[in-house]
Amino acid sequence: MPWYQLSNAHDSRLDELARQYSLHPLHIEDARSDDEGVKVDSGTNYTFAVLKPVYLTPDPDAPGEQMPAFSTIDIFAGKDFLITITEPECPATSEALERARRDGDDEHPSRLLYLILDTIVDLYFPAIDHFDERIDGLEDSVFDHPSPEILSKVFGIKRELIDLRRVLVNTRDACLHLQRDPNTIIDAEHQMYVRDIYDHVARLLDSVETQRDLLNNTLDIYLSSVSNRTNDVMKVLTVLGTIALPALAISGIYGMNLKGLPFEESPHGALYVGMMVIACTALLLFLLRRMRWL
Repeated sequence: MPWYQLSNAHDSRLDELARQYSLHPLHIEDARSDDEGVKVDSGTNYTFAVLKPVYLTPDPDAPGEQMPAFSTIDIFAGKDFLITITEPECPATSEALERARRDGDDEHPSRLLYLILDTIVDLYFPAIDHFDERIDGLEDSVFDHPSPEILSKVFGIKRELIDLRRVLVNTRDACLHLQRDPNTIIDAEHQMYVRDIYDHVARLLDSVETQRDLLNNTLDIYLSSVSNRTNDVMKVLTVLGTIALPALAISGIYGMNLKGLPFEESPHGALYVGMMVIACTALLLFLLRRMRWL
């Protein structure tokens, strides 16, 4: 059975293969679309699939860290041919194709399609583990030193999880289509294997939901920490303002140049007034201490 591997969907050879194997124009259009999601569709004599392998790539906004990225692989699997359109720089795609060549059978395209899909789904688990590590690091950081950078990272991971969940949901639907549609290339022998892939995707979705809950908890902890810090600052400022009240009140009274104030004519009036301020402040501090405000 011939296996045609293309690295560009706009390759003219795809048009030749489309004429040779009667590929539907809409499937060719989907293969050449840059924003096509995961899907599986059945033609008259073949199965068309768009899959999204995931791999880790350096994060341009955070040197030294990695982030998940998605590639695209388009597959036309017929009973007597296989066409794959892949991005050669994607390590996940290369691993999936290498496993299909090593463990597959050229006479059974359904097994080749299963092996490619199974490898792609298995490679989602390291991405999930990567998210677990990043979320654990954020949880530690939000307790030690909450900062706007932590908040930015939380929202960044939430966006990445949304993208991952969207791909996984579409992959789950694709697996369901391969199980239920009698016109797909997947034969009865490999139906059980596809159901196993479906279970793996369901587990991955559960993990993503758990991670989203953890991120929401981390966000709540961050907001609580910021609120507590603000309350501590306001408490200190309030206490300092309260301590300064006796000095402000006494100095304000003597600053009005009223007649008949105590120690007005005394040569040591400033000393007495200063001692009065100190005594009132000490009394206020004693009262605040008794009320456990300090």
